Amino acid sequence: MAPVAPTPAGPSVVAKTPAAPSQAAAAHLEAKLAFETDCADVWYATNHESKDFVLVDVRTPAMYAAGHVPGAVNIPTRQLSEARLADYPADTLFVVYCAGPHCNGSTKAALKLAKMGRPVKEMIGGLTGWIDEGLGLER
Repeated sequence: MAPVAPTPAGPSVVAKTPAAPSQAAAAHLEAKLAFETDCADVWYATNHESKDFVLVDVRTPAMYAAGHVPGAVNIPTRQLSEARLADYPADTLFVVYCAGPHCNGSTKAALKLAKMGRPVKEMIGGLTGWIDEGLGLER
């Protein structure tokens, strides 16, 4: 006979902290989407819509050369500067990514771009997310 799990005395660890009111949740989630996009949306926009953003791989040139998201330009985080971006109009939307969730290079790059007054979003998941979605790389 299998052991019987004890009956919980209260709410689960998930429900212990109540969910935010719907209006607050909507405001939070809408704001979150102003800061990030995902791999599927980048792929779709690149392949089916006008590409109204610049996709930036912020990893090293060697990592970029080994494989990157098709159409991405390589500007490593440490090389981001006003001079490096001089050819892009001030209202250019930059979408940055790095190796994946274990890498904060895209967050650092997004912060630098935001401090320069540039519109920016992070592509969540980075290259790992792109590969996990089954999307191809360019070399």
